[in-house]
Parts: sequence; C-alpha cells; structure tokens
Amino acid sequence: MQAINNPIDVRDDPLISVIIPTYNRSWCLKEAIDSVSSQTYKQYELIVVDDGSTDDTKKLLSQCNGISVIRQTNQGVSTARNRGIAASRGGLIAFLDSDDLWLPDKLAVQAAFFDQNPEAMICQTQEIWIRNGKQLNPKNRHRKASGYFFERSLELCLVSPSAVMIKRRLFDEVGYFDEHLPACEDYDLWLRIGAHWPIFLIDDSLVVKRGGHADQLSSAPGLDQYRIQSILKLLENGGLSREQQSAATDMLLKKCHIVAAGCRKRGKIEEMQYYLDLSHKYSDSLQL
Repeated sequence: MQAINNPIDVRDDPLISVIIPTYNRSWCLKEAIDSVSSQTYKQYELIVVDDGSTDDTKKLLSQCNGISVIRQTNQGVSTARNRGIAASRGGLIAFLDSDDLWLPDKLAVQAAFFDQNPEAMICQTQEIWIRNGKQLNPKNRHRKASGYFFERSLELCLVSPSAVMIKRRLFDEVGYFDEHLPACEDYDLWLRIGAHWPIFLIDDSLVVKRGGHADQLSSAPGLDQYRIQSILKLLENGGLSREQQSAATDMLLKKCHIVAAGCRKRGKIEEMQYYLDLSHKYSDSLQL
C-alpha cells in the first residue's frame, strides 16, 4: 500500500460532498435528491451539476431546498463531475448518478468505515440492481472485490460511481475524470486509482442501481474503444508494476482484436487497420 501522510479523520473533517451530475433526467432526479435528503448522516453538502438539460430539470431544481446547483452547457458527465469536485468543500466525496438511489444509511456506513480505517482512500458498497423494474443478480464477472484488483478491473468496470466514497485529496494524486472520454470515464479513473491504491468493499447493499433506459451510457455500443484509450494512457504514462504492465498489455491486445473485428463487420477498414497496427505494436513489445 502506498504511504499516506496525515490521513483525513472523519471526526476532524466530517463534511461529505455529494455530487449529482444530471442531463435531461427530470423523470428520476427528484428521487435521487430525496434519497440524499433521507440519509441518516446529515453532515453533507449536495451539489447538483446540470449539464445543459433541456427538459424540466431547471424548474425541478428551483423547487428543491438546501442544494447547490451548478449549470453548464452540455459537456458530458466527466466535466459535470469535475465541476462538482472543484466546487466541493468536504474532505470526502460521494457521487450519485441521477438515475440511481441511496438507501438511508449509505453515507453513515461509509463515513464510519473511513473513521475506523484512516489509511483508506476509497471504498464502495454493494448494490441492488434493478433493470426495467425487475431485480437482477449480478453475474459472476461483475462480482465486486475488495483491496487490490487492478488486473480484474481491466476487463470491465468493477466500481460504481454511485457506490463510491473517495477522500478528496486522492484526486490531487491521480487527476480528475478524463473529459475527453464520452464514456468509460469511470473505468478510466478506477484503473488509475486501482493501480496504486486498494479499493475497499463494504459488503452491504446500500445503492439501488437502475438500468435499462435508453440514455444509459453504460449500455452504449462501442465501449471497448474507450477502454483501449484508457489502457493506452496507463501504458504510455508508466508507473505500472511489471505484472500490471503485462496484464494491461494482454487486455489491450484482446480488446484491439474485438474492436477490429467489429470494424471489419461494419466495413470500417481504415479504423480496423488502426487497431490491428496497435495490437501488433504492443504484441511486439511483449516479446522485447
């Protein structure tokens, strides 16, 4: 574990900054806000970042008390979350996607975890998955781990923004969400964190994760191309152990071949060649 100087003690800095990014989600945003106001832990600030909504979001937020609202032109969820972090005052940051909900003890349980584990920098909870109104059991490949699981995280995202709580100063170490990524921005951040810090799991289901709606980024096609960008950044920036670099390269090759096959099927020959060339480059690096 990386050495941590002067870890934040929740008893000394009890304010939690809750950040909800939203775009045209007036149909569910009020429920998300209400799930924050229903928290048993009351030492929080709630920041809602409206990413240029054109529906009734502005009217809805004008009727909500006790929240800070930031409005921006539509720039994507990464920029929205980053604006919220920059405006926050708490030593701990918690994100809530506007289509998800928290159970009442979510903040209290995570605050207590940090109080009892001052060396920890990030933790998440288990979730209840709801898709199109029906509860699902996550498949084994989606099973959450605790501690160091960088290699498992390369395949797909194993950390949920709505379940996470992070010490604010960790962003000074790893950077914020990558605003150049239209999707998989959370996958990108968790890899940067997980390469050097343990991500702890609280084995309580304290988040209701709702899916199945058309505007859900995680269900968009072509996500592996953004995962490839994230892995490339890690490999090019250095800082990985030999084992991590080998695992990242193996996953890069796998995803390049998947994306190249998809490009071939759609007749995107130039794009296909880019991913094949990329895989050849890093395949050669494994043999050096």
